[in-house]
Amino acid sequence: MDCVYLALHHLVPRKPDLCLSGINNGFNLGSDVFYSGTVGAALEAALRGVPAVALSLERKKPQDFSHAAAFARDLVLDILTRGPSAIEPGTLLNVNVPTGPVRGLRPTSLGRRNYRDQVSVRQDLRGRNYYWIGGPEEKGDDLAGSDCTAVQDGLVSVTAIGLDLTHRPMLDRMSTWWPGERLDKLDSSQ
Repeated sequence: MDCVYLALHHLVPRKPDLCLSGINNGFNLGSDVFYSGTVGAALEAALRGVPAVALSLERKKPQDFSHAAAFARDLVLDILTRGPSAIEPGTLLNVNVPTGPVRGLRPTSLGRRNYRDQVSVRQDLRGRNYYWIGGPEEKGDDLAGSDCTAVQDGLVSVTAIGLDLTHRPMLDRMSTWWPGERLDKLDSSQ
């Protein structure tokens, strides 16, 4: 994120036509978008009014980025050809490419990835403890139309992510809790 901020406010002479963040070594599917530096960099660009794409590649050994790079080139050219309004303001595209030749792509929603919750205590080279959070991925939920399902089907997933994370149904529900903006007069005894 900081690299995009620095570029936009100090390094580039004009606002870029597009910010491509990645290619990340490993998918950023479902809830991964809340932790991902790759998505975070694209988010920073989108916050600053620059159309943005976060691109991630399935992690395999040995890793070959060539097909994802070719896909990224074609995607960027397609977006730029469509013009400045191709990606709506306040939106970024999160793109996940499975390994192997690209067989097609699918517009998707965010899926659900599941991880085993764990914290590991490790030691750095100076013998000091540090904590590694998050466990290995477990089987994700197979949601129709999701990014997880697309890559399982061998397709590139393209998810439009909006910057407004407001949960509208909950916002409507809360308006019945505190009618008339009376937050300063909340009665905790109710």
